[in-house]
Amino acid sequence: MLHKLFHPESVAIVGASNDPGKIGNVILKNLISSGYRGSIFPVNPSQDEIMGLRCYPYIKSIGHSIDLCVIAIPARSSVAVVQDCVSLKVPFIVMIPGGFAETGKDGRALQDRISSLIEGTETRIVGPNTVGIYVPGSGLNTTLTPTDRVQFPPEGNISFISQSGALGLLTMDTISEFETGIHSFINVGNRSDLDELDILKYLASRSEVKGIALYLESIPRGNDFFRIMKTAVQSKPIVILKSGRTETAAKAALLHTASMATDDRVTEGIFRQLGIVRAQNETELMDFTRTLSYSRNARGNRVAVVTSAGGVGVVTTDLLSLPAHPDLKMAEFSERTKDEIRKLIVAFGSVQNPVDITADGSVSQVNDILAILNEADEVDMIILYALPQTPKMTMDLVDVAVKWQRSGKPLLVGVLGFKEAKQMLLSLEQQHVPSFPSISRTVRSAEALAKYSFYMRRMKDAAV
Repeated sequence: MLHKLFHPESVAIVGASNDPGKIGNVILKNLISSGYRGSIFPVNPSQDEIMGLRCYPYIKSIGHSIDLCVIAIPARSSVAVVQDCVSLKVPFIVMIPGGFAETGKDGRALQDRISSLIEGTETRIVGPNTVGIYVPGSGLNTTLTPTDRVQFPPEGNISFISQSGALGLLTMDTISEFETGIHSFINVGNRSDLDELDILKYLASRSEVKGIALYLESIPRGNDFFRIMKTAVQSKPIVILKSGRTETAAKAALLHTASMATDDRVTEGIFRQLGIVRAQNETELMDFTRTLSYSRNARGNRVAVVTSAGGVGVVTTDLLSLPAHPDLKMAEFSERTKDEIRKLIVAFGSVQNPVDITADGSVSQVNDILAILNEADEVDMIILYALPQTPKMTMDLVDVAVKWQRSGKPLLVGVLGFKEAKQMLLSLEQQHVPSFPSISRTVRSAEALAKYSFYMRRMKDAAV
């Protein structure tokens, strides 16, 4: 049970420091500033007080039960701390330092020594060579990046497990621009003990988690991976960015986290069989996870497009019609659907798919057209371009999108532009409406939803 890893009541930071240049200083500062409400115990034999907190010379001198120990001292010095944690029955250790298996033979021997110390005990390790964990709901931030350089996301329902710490932190910084919330971020590093599968099993059981994103450089534990993923994906959508696709990248992964990459053809086959959606980059990783977390499944792959800018609809049609996007196709409207739309828009608009309501279009027209498309049997999902640059397109469009996204067919929203557009994107994200600042990202996310929905239908049919 990993509950205390994500929700510890007490945290010790070994290597805490008053020196702003030390990682232990940054971690302690992040923990305090994140609003953590449990007990904090800085540990450093050369300090009496750090940031207003009493400092202890050793973890054994604290005299209080510890749920989580963060180790921020050099690799060789950390062995004795692990030994102390085991004797104190500390359930979880987050090991920040590098210098282990990723560095070669000597580092591997040191990592094996750490692993042997906890074998058969009640102590579990995240890392080593990890940037830490972040759980906004419990105010837990043990990461090593200063908050004046990285923006951390607010609380949400997406969990992010990353084998790379730097990529994880950079991705969180990026999604913070539009205030995408996360339930938790955890960097497994060299995964000497706890790995992605251990974390995944816990998160898949949590009702507050609606989707899980993973960055992997290698597939952990072969047969266990297949079994655990097969169970987890039935309760939560899982999106994976798997690197090491080429021989050169596989070598880079080995140097980075001491991981051997799996043959990519095998990986692709496993993902398809399990119903895992694959992302090609960090942007897709979060776009796809947001989409699957916020949306109900689609019953098919026929897409209706609604826009007030004709060119946007044409580019979207191109993308939806290309062989590169075989999981989607443009819905062919019935005459009844076209007749109903024709009653609502100006004569020079288009009632074909894509529906072009032109710059004369209004929020009420969008609402009425979405009502028609939600009744149309030939439509499985809808892409709406909410373009607030024209006079009749106000922020009320957000309320319309929220209403239909919650009550109707899957709805994805593209919002192009900057000034008003960014505010609209922020508002849509706060309401968990999948929304994107580009045409291509909107289409790719719709494709991810169609693919995942197909996987789920296939699994349901197989179970009957």
